[in-house]
Amino acid sequence: MKKALLTFCTVLMLSFVAFGQTQEQGNARFHGYGTYGLRYQNFGAGAGIEYFFVDKFALMPSFTFVFPPVGKESNFSADLRYYVSEGPSQLYFMAGYSQTWQDTQPNGAGTRRNSKGANMGVGAYIRLTEGIGLSTEFRFQSPYPREVGFRVGFAIPL
Repeated sequence: MKKALLTFCTVLMLSFVAFGQTQEQGNARFHGYGTYGLRYQNFGAGAGIEYFFVDKFALMPSFTFVFPPVGKESNFSADLRYYVSEGPSQLYFMAGYSQTWQDTQPNGAGTRRNSKGANMGVGAYIRLTEGIGLSTEFRFQSPYPREVGFRVGFAIPL
């Protein structure tokens, strides 16, 4: 966790030399975010890289560590995003693949669960400065524990 926080802070400091936040082919953004699930009320933290492979369409693989009261949980998502607006505030719809790993009793005889499924949602990217933006998202994930939740974080153009 300390390495992830150090990496995030380093990228954040370097972000002020970055420029351009359009949705054009070839652009990319680094996302660092926090999550909150509405069903189980678990917090999490994660990161991902968004890559625009065609104008207004982006792929974003991301990895999230969730902090349940007992055990360990992590999630990998690969999302396709379609941006419906441009400018300082950009709205998008997303759908993709999701895989969740859970261990309810770490370091002992417990239950390990690996579930795959889909996710979908809506989000917004709001430009704060030339080098950083606010990333928000409301999403549903179908793999167990079938969580509906929020993601909020910062995005840095690469």
